[in-house]
Amino acid sequence: MRNLDGKHIVVAGAARSGVAAALLLKRKGAVPFVSDSGEINPDSIEKLKTEGISFEQNQHSEKALNGEFLVLSPGVPSTSKIAEFYRIEGKDIYSEIELASWFCSSPIIAVTGSNGKTSVASWLTHMWRQSGQNPILAGNIGTAFSEQVEHTMPEETAILEVSSFQLDHIDTFHPKVSLILNITPDHLDRYDNDFNKYAASKLNITKNQTASDWFIYNNDDPLLSDHALKLATRENAPQMLAFSSSSEVVNGAFVRNGNLILKINNKEEELMQIGEIGLLGQHNLQNGMATALAARASEIKNEFISESLKTFEGVTHRLEHVRTYKGVRYVNDSKATNVNAVWFALRSFNMPIVLILGGRDKGNDYTQLEKELRDKVHTVVAIGEAREKIKQQIGNSVPHLVEAESMKAAVKSAKKVAKRGEVVLLSPACSSFDMFDNYEDRGNQFKQAVLDL
Repeated sequence: MRNLDGKHIVVAGAARSGVAAALLLKRKGAVPFVSDSGEINPDSIEKLKTEGISFEQNQHSEKALNGEFLVLSPGVPSTSKIAEFYRIEGKDIYSEIELASWFCSSPIIAVTGSNGKTSVASWLTHMWRQSGQNPILAGNIGTAFSEQVEHTMPEETAILEVSSFQLDHIDTFHPKVSLILNITPDHLDRYDNDFNKYAASKLNITKNQTASDWFIYNNDDPLLSDHALKLATRENAPQMLAFSSSSEVVNGAFVRNGNLILKINNKEEELMQIGEIGLLGQHNLQNGMATALAARASEIKNEFISESLKTFEGVTHRLEHVRTYKGVRYVNDSKATNVNAVWFALRSFNMPIVLILGGRDKGNDYTQLEKELRDKVHTVVAIGEAREKIKQQIGNSVPHLVEAESMKAAVKSAKKVAKRGEVVLLSPACSSFDMFDNYEDRGNQFKQAVLDL
């Protein structure tokens, strides 16, 4: 814990994480000041006023530049003027998750990756509860760690979904178990369109881990297997477990003859048949392996692991079945905010697809979807700011491409062309902020439009 008594601490950004950080700072004796370059929403203003926390909007005044250090909300870029000022001044910049970790009494399991981190964090929580424990679930998943951290205790676990933005500014953040599920291009607009800078943020998760900790990684991802080799040469490196759906690994999880095998410290255990895993698809097999390894590293018994792998039903807005209407299945995958996530979604179906695609582009290369589009998609309904780019890059990859101005219009357009036995899939590959509050709002509007058919 750090002594923050009476210190003037500036929080940049007044969305959910920023407000939670400010409230935590106040409870710890600091004098927080919240500064946002844009409008602050009324709910955040109400919370700050209730707690007597000073704030400003539509500017970063001199008061915002005089903090002891800066807490940067995930939505505020590291290249923002306020972050640049603190960097030039040689003052510390911390992420909200770093700040919260100073006051954490629980062992931390931290999950990151370009895709699947929400599913795995939720799956881990399901598994822990199945084993009779009561973990905290927080981070990028919807509840800021700063809101939950004072409820942590040594005998319970803090399960965190962690984004690259949250890992950009860590100092002492130290997971007992870290997981990196995959690293594929995403958020490149925030990293100078440089994939290596984005990857470096993800790899930061192992920065403070030692020999008493565990690092779990996807051995099928060359970048991650390479990182593991380099990490192994570090003095006091964490123990490592790999998972692979394509080959056997020396230490970790793999498939042999249709069975999920866990091999830890040269001891093999046949856990279950992979066909028994409750969620379908190659990506869910990998997510399940990662979840199982984190549980074994945390000494959860195999009976709870296998039961949880069978019974977990997935998360909202991730390949979520909404309804079947006139023989057409409508699926909400609003959480697919990058191209790789859409690729996984398309591979999950073996029937013709109408794909609703688009939103605010993040430096995407939609041509990576070309093979799956040609094989499965007969119509793309393009929405949002990315429509023109989508049309340019993949307009020739599908028989039909239409545009829609709203989610309701997109669903109606999809209904017109979808035939019995087909799927209408919302899997946007983009962020939602051009048309919606967030991906949940986008998914909920899709679901409502489908229910209104």
